[in-house]
Amino acid sequence: MKNSKKIVISTLILFAAIVGLVLFFNREDEIAQETDQTTNRKGHPSIDGQPTLGNADAPVSIVEFGDYKCPSCKQWGETVYPKLVEDYVDTGKVKFSYINVLFHGEESILAALASESIYKQDPESFWTFHKAVFDAQPTTQEHDNPWVTVDKLKEIAVKTAPKVDVAQLEADLNAEATSVAEQVSTDDGLVKEFNVPYTPTIIVNGVMLEDPFDYERIVSLIKEESAADE
Repeated sequence: MKNSKKIVISTLILFAAIVGLVLFFNREDEIAQETDQTTNRKGHPSIDGQPTLGNADAPVSIVEFGDYKCPSCKQWGETVYPKLVEDYVDTGKVKFSYINVLFHGEESILAALASESIYKQDPESFWTFHKAVFDAQPTTQEHDNPWVTVDKLKEIAVKTAPKVDVAQLEADLNAEATSVAEQVSTDDGLVKEFNVPYTPTIIVNGVMLEDPFDYERIVSLIKEESAADE
């Protein structure tokens, strides 16, 4: 009887230990998956030299990796971005930066060069020009058709950035070795460094969102990061 009891007790202890290990490793896997899904392990992208809205000392930095040829970026700019600016950028809680992505090839490069030329010549006009380029993007069904041209970008610049030298803009669009081209190359390097998977990609203080349109998640991260800074 005693031996039987010992065997039963030993079996129960062993079973409990196995269950405990299974639960432990399952939880570790869940944490790892959650981390992999939401956090960029390389930290937050440098925003030195990037167009940035808001208080430079804001505790939360949000970066959009975007492409002027991307219809989802246009949609994000029309839906999430205005709320973000009104609720958090204008109130001094968040600074917001934009980094160019070149996923759509030559037209993406051309638009990125134009935006950087505008930013270099007249930083105050950048965001107006930026929005106007997205506004000029055709409907989703036609967005793959060529529409980003030198003439189109010059036309937008004349309307939105009157202080900009259009001749210099055109030169920046056609020259390969300029500070403007170097900045676009820097942006492309950041895209590769942070393994940007799609556009728009949104990073909040180093946390990469799975769903850039999840405004509640953005707000949650802003509150978490703001509280941690206090």
